Amino acid sequence: MNFRVVWNEPEPCPYRPGQVARLPLRVPERRLTGADLDAQLALGDRRTGGLVYVPTCDACSSCEAIRVDIGRFTPSKSQRRVWNRNVGELEVAAGPPQVDDERLLLFNRHKHERGLSRSGEDITQLAYRQWLVDSCCRTVEVTYRDAGRLIAVSILDLGERDASSVYHYFNPDEERRSLGVFSALAEMAWLRQQQFRWYYLGLYVSDCPALVYKAGYRPNERRVGGRWVAGE
Repeated sequence: MNFRVVWNEPEPCPYRPGQVARLPLRVPERRLTGADLDAQLALGDRRTGGLVYVPTCDACSSCEAIRVDIGRFTPSKSQRRVWNRNVGELEVAAGPPQVDDERLLLFNRHKHERGLSRSGEDITQLAYRQWLVDSCCRTVEVTYRDAGRLIAVSILDLGERDASSVYHYFNPDEERRSLGVFSALAEMAWLRQQQFRWYYLGLYVSDCPALVYKAGYRPNERRVGGRWVAGE
């Protein structure tokens, strides 16, 4: 598979304040097959819109791709409590990703009320589509509803044997449900039924509070120095 680099400029690091990051964006020569995606995920790639990237920072190697062994995954006590709190109450459905007013409102509430917005501006329908709906591989949307009311959305990329969590957002009023945890558990349960192998959780940075939770899904592996090593 060949890729063409379309962006490779230094930019502020989203994970370590004051650091400079380099996240080269590459466009594939064609749409990725399931086997293609599995191979790129194994190399640490992430997807955004129709592009893929992997951190190649000049003076830092803190970002490590992390993946969970779906077949061997065993939830912790706290994760089981989250599962039991939600499993009988929420409607979970998977389908093609889409954008509408319902999703935009939920996305922007999550973005602003959880302090994730740099600019303070709402995401537009076009920007949402270009980032989360348009894709260079097989992508699905998992919705979480409470009595018909949309309270969370996950975007997943699906390969032949592996899956990648692209993004998750939820209603801040439902924080007590721990929907980020529940969505990971529900998605791994769904993937296990289809005999998927790895569930990629994106990037892990040991000193970034927003990312360290990923190590709590075990057993996991992290990509360190070009090799996958067992997590602690």
